[in-house]
Amino acid sequence: MPFLEIALTEGLQGSLLKPGRQGGWGVIVLGGSSGRVDVARAGLFADYGAVVIALRWFGGEGQSPGICEIPLESFAPAIQRLIEEGCDRIALVGTSKGAEAALLVASHDPRVDAVVAISPSSVVWANTGPGMDGIGWPLRSSFTHRGTPLPFVPFEAEALLSVDRRPPVRYLELHRKSLQTFAAELPQAAIPIERARADVILVAGEDDALWPSAIFAKALSDRLQASGKAASLVLHPTAGHRVLLPGETTAKSAVNEHGGTDQADRELGRAAWSEISRLLKFVD
Repeated sequence: MPFLEIALTEGLQGSLLKPGRQGGWGVIVLGGSSGRVDVARAGLFADYGAVVIALRWFGGEGQSPGICEIPLESFAPAIQRLIEEGCDRIALVGTSKGAEAALLVASHDPRVDAVVAISPSSVVWANTGPGMDGIGWPLRSSFTHRGTPLPFVPFEAEALLSVDRRPPVRYLELHRKSLQTFAAELPQAAIPIERARADVILVAGEDDALWPSAIFAKALSDRLQASGKAASLVLHPTAGHRVLLPGETTAKSAVNEHGGTDQADRELGRAAWSEISRLLKFVD
């Protein structure tokens, strides 16, 4: 389906994709720590009649340079814009740190009807990069709510210093060590996804070399089940951090080790898209 792409430069930053015939869904696509505004992924949803915002949520003009104390309220204008565009259902589609953000926003904003969390975390992590003050250390929370930093899992200092920075950088052991060292922080740092009104799809590869997203996805699913809710859990034994939805050609990162293979990442993407299409009622 053809769509119109409109650059968003004032207030909201990113791109707005408006299809010729709208199907009711409004979708916000949130990229990860690379800062990429994923217009290509947004286009997959616009092709099926969704109005989509590929949102720049950090690193833009007037925004925090890194993922450091990002207010959850800063995502509300994107939701409101989609409502003003005539959307009666809102979905958040986030990858990696974008999935962390999407799950948190859904847990605090009842206007969110669906969340697709790709390579997610089940906990809030310390900041990645500097905040509005230009300072990245000492560690702070990645997110705030109503001005209060959310409890978070810090990075274990020795493990952080020992990371081999020669690309592609492998961060899996840093995350594992931090989870072990700060196990006492996990209950408070856990994302309260059971508070969300939204339907939830969790997508992860068990060969993720950036962080243990499959373990995180299972933890989120278990948390929902414990509260009498359910998630659609889509896993693949040999896929990595990068998940390729149908038609996507995103190259493997040359900066960070993601694990997986092209074939496995595509297989996971196809399985995920099947669940997404079912939930959003996309019809070929």
